[in-house]
Amino acid sequence: MYSDPKDCLYCTNNETLHNLMIEIGPLSVSRAFIFKEQTYKGRALVAYNGHVNDLNELSDEERNAFMSDVARVTRAMQKLFNPEKINYGAYSDKLSHLHFHLAPKYVDGPDYGGTFRMNPGEVYLSDEEYAKMLADYRAELGL
Repeated sequence: MYSDPKDCLYCTNNETLHNLMIEIGPLSVSRAFIFKEQTYKGRALVAYNGHVNDLNELSDEERNAFMSDVARVTRAMQKLFNPEKINYGAYSDKLSHLHFHLAPKYVDGPDYGGTFRMNPGEVYLSDEEYAKMLADYRAELGL
């Protein structure tokens, strides 16, 4: 299913997006976000700037730049939160805009050894905690 860019939360930067995420900032070919639902402490998302459906639609150069952005965010995540493993999710079944969910996993944490849940709705932070996480990510990413 290919969604229309005018209906895309990443392209329109709409209220739905802002209810789910807080923008960390622009990267080379994408934007990074903190997922507001923080069951997986440090969870983030990287969305490609252009409205493309899948990684295979990008040229080699575009794909490499996007994956470099994803790796840049996961390096920051690793340094800031020290998870045991980072899960990557790029589903886009209903929203065909290339993006990767980045879910840090911890040995004694939720769903370790299994698939992360998309939006468990269990852990939300205070405004101060979001502000600190945002500042830490921005500093680590040089934004």
